[in-house]
Amino acid sequence: MTAQVIKFGFERKTRNEKHQPMKHLTPIFLIALILVASCTSQKKLAYLNNLPEANGEETFTMEIPDYKIQPRDILYITVKAMMPDGTINDFLTSSRSYGSSYITQGESGGYLYGYDVNPEGNIVLPAVGPIKVGGLTLDETRKLLQASADKVFKNSTVECKLLSFKFTVIGEVKAPGTYMNYNNYLTVLEAIGRAGGVGDYGNRNKVLVVRPMDKGTKTFRLDLQDKKILSSEAYFLLPNDVVIVEPLKQKIFNMNLPTFSFILGSSLSAITTTLLLINYLK
Repeated sequence: MTAQVIKFGFERKTRNEKHQPMKHLTPIFLIALILVASCTSQKKLAYLNNLPEANGEETFTMEIPDYKIQPRDILYITVKAMMPDGTINDFLTSSRSYGSSYITQGESGGYLYGYDVNPEGNIVLPAVGPIKVGGLTLDETRKLLQASADKVFKNSTVECKLLSFKFTVIGEVKAPGTYMNYNNYLTVLEAIGRAGGVGDYGNRNKVLVVRPMDKGTKTFRLDLQDKKILSSEAYFLLPNDVVIVEPLKQKIFNMNLPTFSFILGSSLSAITTTLLLINYLK
């Protein structure tokens, strides 16, 4: 009877020893699983990854929106004509001490020496008077200004541009901020490029465009990895648009990784110390 008990105890001890390595490997497998789940695949880092392969062609219909002038916009306006001596004179800027150099002074120069649209949608031109331009496109405004200038100046040519084309890019980009655009058009990809591109934790599948309108605010959801973005209404940005790049879920994990590591390390250390004390007391 005694021999059987001893044999049974020996077998039980052997089985426990076989299972001990698995207990030690369990935390390792758990940590490896968490790290794999937090990794980002190469596909998630690409733009427009569902376009045709090399040598493939595909055409997308793009509608460039016509921006309508709103109150608080700032316009660059010139009324030029050739003088009898052959020189070209700008009737709007010649009376200013700074001349046309304000264009090179950046945003502050445009604000000080440009023509701002008042809350009623009007601008006031010297020798011409107030002209209502609110709600008109730039081309419509230029034609209206040309008709008004022809009543005062002979053989003049009017030029009109928008100086207050600002856009904002925030969220998971490398250089968030507000930027000025000096071109007639701007795409969402160009705007993100001006902000340094999407950051390491930016979600290219979830980009939000916030567009202020006359009667409220309109939002658009864009997927930078989907070719459908090329035909989206928000592909071409308008002045005062805000582009928001949302973060990936991995960012939350990586931000909390030091805390997780500290808790896990402290727990394993406490467990190891407890086991050593138990074995020592036994």
